[in-house]
Amino acid sequence: MCRNIRTLHNFEPPATSDEVQAAALQYVRKVSGMTKPSAANASAFEAAVAEVAHITQHLLDDLVTQAAPRDREVEAAKARARSAVRYGTPA
Repeated sequence: MCRNIRTLHNFEPPATSDEVQAAALQYVRKVSGMTKPSAANASAFEAAVAEVAHITQHLLDDLVTQAAPRDREVEAAKARARSAVRYGTPA
C-alpha cells in the first residue's frame, strides 16, 4: 500500500472530504503510475479520482466498529515516534 494513503476510518472527528479526496488522488496516482496526467488523459484521471473519492466516502459512512474512535493527535505522535526510531532522529 502507498505510504501516503492514511487510514481514514474510526477517527474523531471523522475524515473530511478533503482527506478522502487526497487519498483518492494518491490511489489513482499509484495505480496509473502518473503524478500528473497528460492532457489526453486528464479527464479520465480526474473522473477516476472523483469516483474513487465518492465510493470511499460511502465505504467510510457504512463501516461500523465497536472500538473507540482514535484521536488524530495521538496517532500523529505515535507515527512521529516510530519515524524517530526508524531514522534515528529526535522525536
